[in-house]
Amino acid sequence: MKNINKINVLWLATIIIFVGCNDDFLERVPLDNVSDATFWNTESDLQVYNNNFYDLARNDDNVPIMMAHDDGFDSNNISIWYLDEASDNIVAQHNRHDRYRTLRAGIHTVPDNAQLYGYKGWNFIRSLNIGLQNYDLANVSEEIKDIYRGEARLFRAWFYADKVSKFGDITWIDTELSTASEELFSARTPRNEVMANVLEDLNFATQNLPESWGDGGNHGRLNRWAALLLKSRICLYEGTWQKYHGGSNVEMWLTEASEAAKELIDNGPYSLYTTGDTEHDYNAFHRQLDLDGNPEVILWRKYDPGQFTNHVMSYWRGYNGGATKSMVEDYLCTDGLPISLSGLYAGDESIETVFENRDPRLRQTILHPDDREYYNFGNSADFEYPRLTGMVGGEKSSTGYHIIKVYEVEAAYRSYNTSWTPAITLRLAEALLNYAEAVAELGTISQSDLDITINALRDRVGMPHLELTNIPDDPRYAGSGVSPLINEIRRERRVELFMEGFRYNDLIRWKRGDLFRQKDLGILWDAAAEARYEGATVKTAVDPDSGKTYIDPYGDSAWETPQFDENKHYLWPIPLSEISQNPNLGQNPGW
Repeated sequence: MKNINKINVLWLATIIIFVGCNDDFLERVPLDNVSDATFWNTESDLQVYNNNFYDLARNDDNVPIMMAHDDGFDSNNISIWYLDEASDNIVAQHNRHDRYRTLRAGIHTVPDNAQLYGYKGWNFIRSLNIGLQNYDLANVSEEIKDIYRGEARLFRAWFYADKVSKFGDITWIDTELSTASEELFSARTPRNEVMANVLEDLNFATQNLPESWGDGGNHGRLNRWAALLLKSRICLYEGTWQKYHGGSNVEMWLTEASEAAKELIDNGPYSLYTTGDTEHDYNAFHRQLDLDGNPEVILWRKYDPGQFTNHVMSYWRGYNGGATKSMVEDYLCTDGLPISLSGLYAGDESIETVFENRDPRLRQTILHPDDREYYNFGNSADFEYPRLTGMVGGEKSSTGYHIIKVYEVEAAYRSYNTSWTPAITLRLAEALLNYAEAVAELGTISQSDLDITINALRDRVGMPHLELTNIPDDPRYAGSGVSPLINEIRRERRVELFMEGFRYNDLIRWKRGDLFRQKDLGILWDAAAEARYEGATVKTAVDPDSGKTYIDPYGDSAWETPQFDENKHYLWPIPLSEISQNPNLGQNPGW
């Protein structure tokens, strides 16, 4: 044993002497793990590293930008479909969606820690910045390096734009930090400076990302067209925020938004999905389980049976309480006029009359009683719809307006957590709406602009065109502070993008806190309704405008009387845990 120990000591000493005298040996890289010196070599290495961004962004709560449906059990409360519950579009009816209800009611408080979609995801920024600091090590052309730089910078711009929309000033980080980095204890970077950096990232991405990754139309990776759509979205947000909240670069941001959207519209390979079936085309592709090759979809999240699945359709049918009266009333009549001006409006005395002579998107968004069989809604012919809270059997709605836009019966009734319901993240229709709004806000909109945007969307469903020389002035929008034209473009956006995650942010950037203060209502509640919906247990409220009584879906709950404090609710509060670690962050106004 002693001899063995002596041999080991001599062998160790020999190694130490050899290493100490051989500089080349000291520079050798580890053979059993990956290091910067061994990894960053080929284009494949850069692509593999950037794949990591998509994996991190699958956690929509932590990195709330690509917004799809979280996988597994988490799809119960993290999905793009739920975001409208924080606005005046949809009512939530499950306590797992209390975060959305709390935002809607304006009763959120300063949190101890980061909340849903909140002040978190900084590991994502670290990952992006590590890549941006190391792409230069690869033995490939600058053109190839710029492709992956562009992908990383697009993600960074998207992440920071989201944070700015929620928190205003936010700490800009563009290098890899350590636990001792001074930036960890700095004050937040001013909004204007952050957004200037965001615009630089967006421009770099639109100039360097490829138009196609050769994915055969699978829409799984961000390309140049996706970058243009995101640029139009982010610049439109910032331009209208500055216009209605105060800012000095309104025209620049709106021009950037319009130009990005127009380039995508004019030169992109996408077109609106249509087969000529005006009664079904609008919701047909929202109900598909495979979107490969869809001409309108630019980016979507795919789920694979047995590997990456969700249960979102099942949760959706039970957790949302239905669309609101306000939402339903925004659909035009078939003459192109709002219900307040059209002689075709049949009233809301019954659920059936609500649908008469209306924009076909209404019936493709909200369930008409006669369409139960077409959609196989409820997976049973045993019940008539709508069905309200308290009624026996079937699916229940707390407003009476069941949402049908995304309903697919197979996915809705699959075994727990075995569904592959996809999520559309980016589609061409948004670019059309972004462009129309941007040029309208700039005051440069023309009839041809309306024809390639608003009217193209209306053509899909057979609705009359919007004419610059004949814009309806809807009295329901009195007090909006904007022109009838902008009101109509905003209406079109609400209708077309319903349940796709835009409404809350739209109201925030337009500074329409007054709409948050309006109570959500459901269908008309009178003697006929009481007799028709036997067993329903509903609360009611009187609509102050019409004097009629409607279902009050929030009843006497904590969300019954929504609030909105103009002095603080346009931004979210910084969590106390973050301020305790770095007091220099400060707190947002009013919180």
